[in-house]
Order: sequence, then C-alpha cells, then structure tokens
Amino acid sequence: MLSSLFADEPGPGIGDALGLAAAVDDGLVHGFARVDEDRVAALSALAAGFAGSPLREAVAEAVDKIAAGSIADDHLFALAAARIALFGAVHDALLARADAALGRKRAEWKGEPGQAAAASHLLAGARSWLRELAITGWRGVDDDLVSASGQAIEAALADPELRRLAVLLDGLAAELRAGSPIATMERLPVRRWADLWSRALLLARDGGRAQRAEQAEPVTGRLFVLGADVHEHPTAVQVQVHGVLETSGGAARLVRASVSAAKVDTIVGPAIWRLLSGHQMLLTALAERRVLDLTDMPLLAGGDLIWRDDRARPGEAADPFTTARVHLGTALAPATPPLERHPARIAEPVFVEDLSGVPLDTRRLPACGPLTPQLLAGATACIGLLRWDDGAWTVQPLGVETTVKKKRVGVHTIDWALGPADPKLAKAAGEAVEVLRERAGRLLRK
Repeated sequence: MLSSLFADEPGPGIGDALGLAAAVDDGLVHGFARVDEDRVAALSALAAGFAGSPLREAVAEAVDKIAAGSIADDHLFALAAARIALFGAVHDALLARADAALGRKRAEWKGEPGQAAAASHLLAGARSWLRELAITGWRGVDDDLVSASGQAIEAALADPELRRLAVLLDGLAAELRAGSPIATMERLPVRRWADLWSRALLLARDGGRAQRAEQAEPVTGRLFVLGADVHEHPTAVQVQVHGVLETSGGAARLVRASVSAAKVDTIVGPAIWRLLSGHQMLLTALAERRVLDLTDMPLLAGGDLIWRDDRARPGEAADPFTTARVHLGTALAPATPPLERHPARIAEPVFVEDLSGVPLDTRRLPACGPLTPQLLAGATACIGLLRWDDGAWTVQPLGVETTVKKKRVGVHTIDWALGPADPKLAKAAGEAVEVLRERAGRLLRK
C-alpha cells in the first residue's frame, strides 16, 4: 500500500502553498525593513492567496504596511499566522494521502484550546526580540541581537505556563549563536528558522493555547509498545514512545507518550537513558518488551498520554512486531491538534515487510540504541515512522527484523533503555552521568 505513496507526486496545490509561504521565509532572510520590488510582489501574492479566507484583511494590511516601511507586531503576527495556515493545509493534504495509502481511519478533532497564559505581561519582551529579528533579517543577526533574547527567555522560564515558549526561544537563540557570524554562512536553514520564528511569535501572542492536563481524559487499559523516537538536543532529550492503546469496550487507538530531561552536550549515546531514571516503569517495559498496564493515565485529544509513571505497571511480554502485525491495520489514529499541523510533525507508525523501494532514513537513527545502517541493510521487516522530509516520503526505522549470527532477531531503538547488553558500554554510560551528578552536587554544597 505504501509503494504508491513513494512513487507518486505529492499532490496538487502543495507546491503552490509552499511557494506562497516562501515569501515570508525570504523576508526573514533579508529583513522586512528592506523589502525590494520582488519581495513586495511575493508578499502581495501571499495576500492574494488568502483573499477568500478569514485572514484576508489582516494579511493584506500587513503586506501594505510592510511595503510602506511601517512594521508593527500585528503585521508580523498576520504573516506568521498566514505561514502557519499554509503549512497546516499542506499537512492536512499529505496526511489524507498517507491515510488513504495505509487504509487508516482517523478520529475527528474534538479538543478545546487551552486558556491563554495568565502572565501575559511577560510576553512583551519575547515579541520585541522576535520583531527585531524579523526587521533585521537572519543575515543581519549579530551577537548583540542574539544576546538580547536572554531577558525574555529568563522571564518565560520563570513561569511554568510559558515553558514551551521559553524552550523554543532558547533553542532558536542557540542555533543563531552557533551560526554566527550568520552573514558569512554559505547556507541558512531558512525553513527551519522560519518555522521556529512563526511558532514562537504565535506563542508570544498569548502564551499559546495548547491543551493542558486538566483537559485530558483518564484512560485505563493496556499500552502495546511499537517503538520509540529519540529527540536529542545538546541541552535536552525527549523519548517519544509510539504504541497501541486497548481500553475496555473501546477501539484500539494509536497513542504517544513522551518523557524528557535536561542534559549537557557531553551526555550522549546510551548515557541519555540514565537521565530518564525517574520513569522506571516505562523504561522497564521498553527494554523488556512488555505491555504497560495503565490506570487513569491522562490522554489528550491529540493522542498524547501525559505520562505518569506511578500509573503504569509493566505487564506480560509483547513483541513489537506482533503488535504491529495485529493492530496497526485497524487501530484508530488520533486527530492532529490545530496548532500542531505541520508537515514536519507527520510521524505515522507503519509496518513494512517488503523493504524494496522503501526509502529508509538512516540519519535519524539515535546513538542511544543498537540500530545501525548495517543492520538496516540486512533487514527483512521494519517498524517505523512515515515522515515527509524535504519534499519526499521516508520511513524512519524504530525497529527491524534482521539476521544476526544466523538467527532472526528483532532490534529496536528501545533495547538499551535499561542499559546496553555490552558491559563496557553500560559502564561508560553510567559513569558519564554519575560524574556530572557528583560535580553538580559539589557545586550545590558550596
């Protein structure tokens, strides 16, 4: 079923939508303080593309004002909203094609947006910095402008409601700092930085309206693990577990469960699992390939479990490949929350037995697990995440069935969740974390 997806063109309208969004991306590269005739024409085309939408007046006014050299927060917010809407439309079109190819049913969105952040006065500093970035453009960013984000980030970090914004701003500032001097960079991550800027500006409007724990549905049932995706950054790591949730009297559902931890850039490879030791029930189930018995675990409308380790217990053994073969064809997929609609967010669990012609993305293989490109080369089956990356569909492997020492085995990214089987690797992983914890303890005692 997936073969048609890899062979066909992405679909009508997708290129046009991305072309309109590029007007904002290009403006951010050079700065909206100096738009020439070509950039004004591109922005005008963007405004024309929204002529029949609720954003029509806001986008048209923003383009007129920017062309005249008058730039206010509302004008930049309109451009960011238009860009996000375009990528949301592309996301919906791509996901519909993927669902059709997989024969997958998807739930309708029934969630409600969360409340705006109470500490709205803290957002002004974030908006001010984002406005300066947009006016200056990436090519004009220097160390002083990057450093100017510090106060806004510190203020946002102090408020739990603004943590998402704070982490996003911190990540963007870190990437800009790492790329300095940006004026001399040969290639810029134009779309990525525009994604971060647009999302940050939206969050800086009211702190974001993502669903919160109090809006979650408590669920009791069994979670069958398919695999885990590891998102690693020099200062943070997140493990996102994909699985199938079975509840009494309900249809099986695809869900995710994410746990994260702060880190330093010297903690890499298998050592990162030690940072997540506060989630021992989850780690045990991952490493030992067991079902997780859940009791009143909060589940958001977008399919995300708000992980509470004390509400989970490892149960019977459950091979991920058996789970994939039995459940993936019928499990109900979750709706995508409105603010999460972006092609880069697409990560659909899939099971592939015929790997010929399937583009496997080896760049996403985490160093904290035993999966390697060499193991993929000899694989006969794969559990992975279907992704849209740089204009094409790929599969990110989470686990493979392959032959090792003449035996057919399953190898997964989660196999080292309790530490590598190799004693030398396990010792090195433990020492890295323990040494840093000891040093941190000494500093605190002083």
